[in-house]
Amino acid sequence: MTEHLTPHEGRKAPAARPTAPAAPRGALLRSPQTPQGARDTSPGASVPPTSEHSQPSASEPDPGRPRPAPDGVPGQPGPSGPPDGEERRTGRPRPPGAGPVAMRRDGDRLRFVGAATRRIARGIDLDEIVMGLCRATVPTFSDAILVYLRDPLPVGDERPAGPLVLRLRRTDRLRSIEEGAEEPDTAGGTLPSLQVVQPDITDVMGTAELCEVRHGGALAEVLRGVRPVFADSAAARAALPELLGEGRTVPTGRRAILAPLRGRRRVIGAAVFLRRPDRPAFEADDLLVAAQLATHSALGIDKAVLYGREAYIADELQRTMLPETLPRPTGVRLASRYLPAAETARVGGDWYDAIPLPGSRVALVVGDVMGHSMTSAAIMGQLRTTAQTLAGLDLPPQEVLHHLDEQAQRLGSDRMATCLYAVYDPVSHRITIANAGHPPPVLLHLGGRAEVLRVPPGAPIGVGGVDFEAVELDAPAGATLLLYTDGLVESRLRDVWTGIEQLRERLAATAQLTGPDHPPPLEALCDEVLDMLGPGDRDDDIALLAARFDGIAPSDVAYWFLEPESATPSRARRLARSALARWGLEELTDSVELLVSEVVTNAVRYASRPITLRLLRTDVLRCEVGDDVPQLPRLRQARATDEGGRGLYLVNKMARRWGATRLSTGKVVWFELNRS
Repeated sequence: MTEHLTPHEGRKAPAARPTAPAAPRGALLRSPQTPQGARDTSPGASVPPTSEHSQPSASEPDPGRPRPAPDGVPGQPGPSGPPDGEERRTGRPRPPGAGPVAMRRDGDRLRFVGAATRRIARGIDLDEIVMGLCRATVPTFSDAILVYLRDPLPVGDERPAGPLVLRLRRTDRLRSIEEGAEEPDTAGGTLPSLQVVQPDITDVMGTAELCEVRHGGALAEVLRGVRPVFADSAAARAALPELLGEGRTVPTGRRAILAPLRGRRRVIGAAVFLRRPDRPAFEADDLLVAAQLATHSALGIDKAVLYGREAYIADELQRTMLPETLPRPTGVRLASRYLPAAETARVGGDWYDAIPLPGSRVALVVGDVMGHSMTSAAIMGQLRTTAQTLAGLDLPPQEVLHHLDEQAQRLGSDRMATCLYAVYDPVSHRITIANAGHPPPVLLHLGGRAEVLRVPPGAPIGVGGVDFEAVELDAPAGATLLLYTDGLVESRLRDVWTGIEQLRERLAATAQLTGPDHPPPLEALCDEVLDMLGPGDRDDDIALLAARFDGIAPSDVAYWFLEPESATPSRARRLARSALARWGLEELTDSVELLVSEVVTNAVRYASRPITLRLLRTDVLRCEVGDDVPQLPRLRQARATDEGGRGLYLVNKMARRWGATRLSTGKVVWFELNRS
């Protein structure tokens, strides 16, 4: 190539090609008003360079379009185009009635493909990607688009079952401005209200929603070929009626492109690009554009489906790791909340739990595994299961934390977590708490005073070689205990102790709204606590467990120690009968005497130390019999010749609920009866 100096720049520039103008590279490379290969030589007109890779000048305005164009996408001339019907690039007058000027050079086409793929890539979920494809191509590249996707969409490497079915996912088309009307834009602004202007495009837009691809049919062959084809090709003429439905047609000539959408492993759909008769027809280079758009869209859809599956798995994992519902133990009311760190990270290591214990007690647990990932959630699930198992053994809180620490060390050297374990006894109105590096609980008293409980902090779980200390505190009736994770009180904007003080003040202010004699509703209190979070306070997961202590009045409890001797069952019946008479529950006397006699007789047979008998009157009547034998009784069907073995069978038939729990000192067998 020869070079010569330009007078303006004083440097060499490529000389014009000496040969005749090359064959056109597509309808978008030239204006409908300029003959192929001709150049504008009118005075004052800017002569566009002939190089197919040249770019327009930076001061050149982008063509307009009826609605806001995608960022950086060359658009069609519209109301904001050149004045008085002039050509945008040359300034020459356009003939009356001339249509919109499409992209005329490869530079325009490359800029369009780059901007369109960037817009498609911005989408995260399936709808955003498909909408990005539609908004990027209409009206810059086509006047209408139909997007079909497999139904259902395969995920990852799974093999689809059943026939290949395509569902019309979205349509978009060029519309004209209707004066004075507006519709909302997805970006928050407004767009002019639009109406269809071309009947041939309208006919296609009303296509069938579902299409089953016949094995070996014309549509299957086009999809298998992967490459876009013109609608006037033999393959497309046979495939489009199968896709659109019988009787549906597309504009004649090269005014439609059928582009398969292929993901990483298989075809996942198809896109149909259409142009009106008054626009230049598609040409060979437009097939490359359609192929680029289809490839980027298909890969984005593949990733969106995988992301959706991962988000679903994360949600299901977190849901199964946390309690689906809270129990309703006697003497305490419970409420809880869980908030993930972000919408894109919905799993974490925070957990809470409420576990019923023997003697109408309840264990309250809240913990936090470091991080908020799938690994943290899996470790949290193992620690939560371990805590539930240890609670079933009725171990003291400090022993539970000790065993959790050993379990965390078995899981790995870097498995760290904090945990707070508390046991509430509604009969004694006391609570025992042990802490492993967790933020201290807050107790809201009935009068509205909120205090941070002084609990030894201890070391986090997983450190190893440390002891945990438990403290026993009063839990007055009407008070509310709040257990939480550090995500509620700590963030980049405040330290943990500042957050705890703000939480204490928020609880006290909320309690003042209901007065000194009425505690705030538990669910509303949890909502008020979460409202204290600001826009920058969501750096971590948040687990919240609130417990309202109602307790059991001493007048509703009857408790006795009985020696394991033959006369004990009859004495137990008399004591139960007198307690029922005192409570006005004589209608339950026969049932209670029979069941107490059976359970006490079984305890006397094997016990070596005094047994306990306790009756609790709440919304139900609960009877508990404890002994020093760890073996739990099992329900079995007695044979006709057996002299015993029918006691638990009677309990199972007559009681509302019953169960047996192993203790560190033996076991407790209990049953409940409805009071009415």
